[in-house]
Amino acid sequence: MDFYVLVACEESQRVCTAFRKRGFKAYSCDIQEPSGGHPEWHILGDALKALDGCNIVTMDGKTHWVPRWDLLIAHPPCTHLAVSGARWFKEGVKPLSLRYEAAAFFLKFAEADVEKIAIENPICVMSSLYRKPNQIINPWQFGHPEQKKTALWLKNLPLLQETHNVYEYMMTLPEKERAKIWWLGSNHAKERSKTFPGIAEAMAKQWGDYILREYEQNED
Repeated sequence: MDFYVLVACEESQRVCTAFRKRGFKAYSCDIQEPSGGHPEWHILGDALKALDGCNIVTMDGKTHWVPRWDLLIAHPPCTHLAVSGARWFKEGVKPLSLRYEAAAFFLKFAEADVEKIAIENPICVMSSLYRKPNQIINPWQFGHPEQKKTALWLKNLPLLQETHNVYEYMMTLPEKERAKIWWLGSNHAKERSKTFPGIAEAMAKQWGDYILREYEQNED
């Protein structure tokens, strides 16, 4: 039995690769070419179009039949949604239309016809425009001594359980070290948006195992 996973708006392929290692038919999709090294797993183009499944074409030119997506993990762009950038809208530097367009894009994933959905974003306005996230996680819960609050909106999925809490060690580091992701600057937006490997592994193991257990229970 094959299980299909779409990782939308992911050029790093970290989540996609983690699921592939566990035997899932996972595909990343983004308007950017992947930096993860697997164009044969990457759909180059609009992630909303990939939601329909059926015949998808990866960057190596091959067509793959996807009868349905069992799991959608979406990383919609946070540039116009993040709370950290709210002042640009209040001060009129950016038009509010950009925020509403970004919110509408986010909601397309939330409303997708997929049984299991996870949407990842930093702390953002979707907590009020849509609903509060199911949980907020940090890299230090998954083996990375860094602070970066990440919100997860979940549908038919369990909360992620921390795998390696390194908070105490992290707090011994200089503030610039434990928050280094935010010191990269706006010209490193791509690097800042990459999923931490420990979090990607936790998603693949915990949500992957959950899908398999549910399938086995339904078969009994």
